[in-house]
Amino acid sequence: MSVREISVNELDTILARGGVVIDVREPDEFQEGHVKGAISIPLGTVPDTVEAFRRPTPVYVICASGGRSMRACEFLHSAGVTNVVNVAGGTLGFAALGSELETGNEA
Repeated sequence: MSVREISVNELDTILARGGVVIDVREPDEFQEGHVKGAISIPLGTVPDTVEAFRRPTPVYVICASGGRSMRACEFLHSAGVTNVVNVAGGTLGFAALGSELETGNEA
């Protein structure tokens, strides 16, 4: 099974519907600016936090540009978590659209 992927253009609609976004960047990157409401789970901790991704609805995984989030999604798929969706273009692409980012720790 291949990993589902969406573009940053679709993310605003998903956020408006209450979609869950998990950011796999490092904590300092997350604090500098992240998608509003995103949950921080750094890539290196994904193997220890698999259950945080296991939900009945899709979980949108994001990083800076889409590479680390795809690796996280591929790992999660191999662990049997298939509800994850990679956000291609990542936080940088989302901000480039003029979308507002939050700074600091999780809200």
